[in-house]
Amino acid sequence: MPDRFVIPNPKPGPYVLGPDSQRRPGVPKGAITKAEWRSTIFPGTIRDYWVYVPAQYTPDKPANLMVFQDGGGYLAEDGETRVPIVFDNLIHQGRMPVTIGLFVDPGRFPPTAQGKEPVSNRLFEYMPLTDQYARFLIEEMMPEVRRSYRISDEPEHRGICGASAGGVCSWTVAWQRPDAFRKVLSHVGSFAHVLEWPANEYPTLIRKTPRKPIRVYLQAGSNDLDHEWGYWPLINLEMAAALNFAGYDYHLEYGDGEHDTKHGGAILPESLVWLWQ
Repeated sequence: MPDRFVIPNPKPGPYVLGPDSQRRPGVPKGAITKAEWRSTIFPGTIRDYWVYVPAQYTPDKPANLMVFQDGGGYLAEDGETRVPIVFDNLIHQGRMPVTIGLFVDPGRFPPTAQGKEPVSNRLFEYMPLTDQYARFLIEEMMPEVRRSYRISDEPEHRGICGASAGGVCSWTVAWQRPDAFRKVLSHVGSFAHVLEWPANEYPTLIRKTPRKPIRVYLQAGSNDLDHEWGYWPLINLEMAAALNFAGYDYHLEYGDGEHDTKHGGAILPESLVWLWQ
């Protein structure tokens, strides 16, 4: 059995973006295309998605794949994570394999009346502990990417990332379908009992279920949310303790941040290197 889990002291901020999160001269820039998708697995929803293809991609060799929930936020080059810049730098340095990025926004329903806003389907997609979102990726989004690019068939060559409910979603996809995804990056994951979705059951499920071939990096903050649905610092520590108990290949990065991606963005280069090593 692994060594007993020890609660770490939070690593203090401030969390700043390092050189691998900045554009560097001479580093080839990947191409990004945007499109819209109408889902049948989530009937009636429309969503934006983007495909990032590194400059080093060639069709003679299948690329790795990494999916990002709330994709538009992770895509922004002036945001807290700046994934395309980090991918460009790490792939150029050889510290990360050639990886296509699939950035997917949550589904939305058209406005119910003139002057109304679209209705988000985010929590209904991200929080359930079912295989529905995994099927959405495997049966709808990945075949669409494959129409233009070669993606590896090996589940070890596929990762998935998200923040908050997107972190729960990322873990659920790998938990439900480790035959398709085996690398998870969760930023301030909402592993709580939110509305009707008991994601707080995951630590017990992890302890009682034979270990699955998943490699997971958890980022959490001691000043994360605390309300009627749960205490986010504690639920992420419980996840880490369960992963440790069950013998998973995991890493916990515990800071003093809040419910945002500032810490996750600052450590994104090292977390991606760890995940893909």
